[in-house]
Amino acid sequence: ANAWDTRMGGALADAVSCNGVVKAFGAEEREELLLARVIGKWRNRTRRTWIRGTINGGVQGAMLVAIQTAILGAALVLWLHGEASVGDITFALTMFFMLQGYLREVGMHIRNLQRSVNDMEELVSLERQPLGIEDRPGAGPIAIGKGEIRFEHVTFHYGANATPLYRDFSVRIAPGERVGLVGHSGSGKTTFIKLIQRLYDVSEGRITIDGQDIAQVKQASLRSQIAIVQQEPVLFHRSLAENIAYARPGASRAEIEHAARLANAHDFISALPNAYDTLVGERGIKLSGGERQRVAIARAFLADAPILILDEATSSLDSESEVLIQQAMERLMLGRTTLVVAHRLSTVRALDRLLVLDKGKVIEEGSHETLIRLEKGLYRRLFERQALELIKGLNEAPASHERPRARNHAVDDSSLLIED
Repeated sequence: ANAWDTRMGGALADAVSCNGVVKAFGAEEREELLLARVIGKWRNRTRRTWIRGTINGGVQGAMLVAIQTAILGAALVLWLHGEASVGDITFALTMFFMLQGYLREVGMHIRNLQRSVNDMEELVSLERQPLGIEDRPGAGPIAIGKGEIRFEHVTFHYGANATPLYRDFSVRIAPGERVGLVGHSGSGKTTFIKLIQRLYDVSEGRITIDGQDIAQVKQASLRSQIAIVQQEPVLFHRSLAENIAYARPGASRAEIEHAARLANAHDFISALPNAYDTLVGERGIKLSGGERQRVAIARAFLADAPILILDEATSSLDSESEVLIQQAMERLMLGRTTLVVAHRLSTVRALDRLLVLDKGKVIEEGSHETLIRLEKGLYRRLFERQALELIKGLNEAPASHERPRARNHAVDDSSLLIED
């Protein structure tokens, strides 16, 4: 019954959290049937537990009544024969009632103990799982100044996977350099970022920041000095001020507002009924995608970390939001070692250097202007494909008052490509 309590909770959470998808595909009846099957099994297990508990309680009660009747009958027989006094009978019954109460409590405690043990099974199994990444004994804080990042002969593979993603991988990112990571899905871009954050430990080699091996320092110290803006920023169900100040909980309201202005977020926040005290909802559901992204950028501004990671920060935004966020990102990158993960190649053209990854290897390296001139190069092929898809999409789009501007933008991109 306890196991199915957990399953029913999971099924309910799944159906409710994905309610939009359920309605979009008209799958209400299907989800109701699925949930009904789970509830049916939960009901059967719970009913069985309840029936067994009721039978056990009934049998125990009947046994106690029988014992009480036997004691009282025996006492009366002894009294009739003059072998027991009224005091003896009273003493025997009093002791029985006391014992009856204790026995009832013991039974209740046994049932509660069994239920508690069952409830604790999942927590115990979770507690027994070893931590994936632990601080080394004697690990101290890391001091990041310039922000130089080095991968030195790194070999890494996920879990028990025999084939490593990175093998003898080495790369250097200079202090203050803005580097873009480009490549197909699965080429190792996201893993590159996670290794810098030490979300995984390398199998061989080491990763250093300003000459300090990140495996020898405290994880909290390392990550507190790396600001990251994710593709899907996660906000807490708290006020906007608390979300922006998450990296620096002691920040003043003036510092919070200054960070919001730099991130182009102050105007829309000020227009809200409660301004910076507005609750954003679970995971920031009350805000649009562009607004959530600007709040995440404001959070990175306030963190003021020497290393910045932008993980597809503009991939799912409309054109107006993308312009505002790119302006904020340009300000945010100043004076910081910056890593930009991008599938949209228009976001990396202005960076200092691009690393083109393929199957865990850097196959091309250089600026946009250098890579676009490499015939049969992967970066050039990706860029051409995106440019052609953009032009094709605009040619097939219905006519509107905004189309000429969009077509001019597309022609600009393609002309740059042709000139290169």
